[in-house]
Amino acid sequence: MKVFKKLDINPTNMNLYTAAVTHSSFTNENPSYPDYERLEFLGDAVLEVIISEYLYKEKHLEEGVMTRMRASYVCEEACATYTKALGLDADIKVGSGEEINETIMADVFEAFTAAIYLDRGFDFVKEFILNIIVPYIEKEVDFLHDYKSTLQELVQTEKKSVIYEIIEESGPSHNKTFTSIVKVDGIIMGKGTGSSKKSSEQEAAKDALSKRAK
Repeated sequence: MKVFKKLDINPTNMNLYTAAVTHSSFTNENPSYPDYERLEFLGDAVLEVIISEYLYKEKHLEEGVMTRMRASYVCEEACATYTKALGLDADIKVGSGEEINETIMADVFEAFTAAIYLDRGFDFVKEFILNIIVPYIEKEVDFLHDYKSTLQELVQTEKKSVIYEIIEESGPSHNKTFTSIVKVDGIIMGKGTGSSKKSSEQEAAKDALSKRAK
């Protein structure tokens, strides 16, 4: 993995890192490869405690503000962004016909975090996490785009109704894709696709907002 040189990591347990980038669809076709699901569980917790500690010690903010900030920097879009920034997406193993989407990239970042934690310890993984995420915090990047609320606020002044509908579901049960439309007063204004019903609705709202801006 090129990421080892980039991060100056000399792995002692390569099996952990191999598992961290292996999706269950690949494991189904290659049973000798463990998937990342157990590592993802641990990595999620490690990531949260490191960011929680950083915000508590460095930002001196109200609990509610810290909670939202933490949610932003450990959410799916954020973790997928970190994976791409590291170039980890190039190492992800998926089964035939499976596409590497935002959800998988986010899971891999959490799993990779756990692999580093188990292989190199807490201090090393803490430095790894902070080096990646703090620049986004300092730039005030907001990964929690609430397009639905923005659209609702815009049309509320015009007293119009906003309704979301799921029009399509596709893919295997462990990796579904949803497509939504948003109607404003019965007229379809936007369409979006995502790995969950909520994310597809956000994408539909984003599409509607982009059309209103033109």
